[in-house]
Amino acid sequence: MTTIAAPPSGAASTKTRRKVGNAVWGVVAWIAGIIFVFPVIWMILTSLKQAKDVTTNPPVWFFTPTFEHFTNVFDSNITPFLLNSLMASVFSTLLVVVLATPAAYALSLRPVAKWSDALFFFISTKMMPVVAAVLPVYLLTVKIGMKDNIWTMVILYTSMNLPLAIWMMRSFLLEVPREVLEAGEVDGAGLLTSIRRIILPIVSPGLAATALICFIFTWNEFFLAVNLTDTNASTAPIFLLGFISGRGPFLADLSAAAVLLSLPVLIAGWVAQNKLVRGLSMGAVK
Repeated sequence: MTTIAAPPSGAASTKTRRKVGNAVWGVVAWIAGIIFVFPVIWMILTSLKQAKDVTTNPPVWFFTPTFEHFTNVFDSNITPFLLNSLMASVFSTLLVVVLATPAAYALSLRPVAKWSDALFFFISTKMMPVVAAVLPVYLLTVKIGMKDNIWTMVILYTSMNLPLAIWMMRSFLLEVPREVLEAGEVDGAGLLTSIRRIILPIVSPGLAATALICFIFTWNEFFLAVNLTDTNASTAPIFLLGFISGRGPFLADLSAAAVLLSLPVLIAGWVAQNKLVRGLSMGAVK
């Protein structure tokens, strides 16, 4: 008769501790996820409540849903604000990607002279508070007649996101194997061909992650928009201001508007989720 030896007690205890540790971290992850998602869930529930149920204390958890507040949002002429935000976000994101990719290439795969100084200069522009620059920018836009112009916002959003995009793209480009580039050069591939056919397919997840982050930052930007736009170029965050009032309950309409304005970002993230996860994990495993 063959006897199967029992595993050592030390190995069994280690396996048990590992399972317990994984279970504990799983619980912690679920708790953290619920904490982060709870404000979104609360916003959605508030948008579906009757106006009289929104400000009750304690809160009403069981109620008859209504879409009246979403109707109020659409009746408030939301379309121009959405189009302005979409135009500013899409065009500025495209400009950022087009400008950041060659800049990151010159700072990673083909480093220029004093590349570290250039990197510090780019990131130093993010250290200054926006409020310190808004007054000269405001005066300049008024002087040249570009205030309340959507193209002014495109330029400002591009300059706002470009330093971050360069740093992100540089970290992704550093993951491109030099051997692949050298093989392409041996086969006669020029600079543009190497970027288009070798580099971009490899770093496309990182490119998608960078573009999505820039899109989110632009879509949610409020401070520049509220100071530099009036009626023609007002963006989606400015639209939310119209629902803040002291004349009665406004939280339900405000929550409905916030839910609608969150959908484009959620849809973009859902479409690019595979590349986003791969892009954010690039460089994590060697």
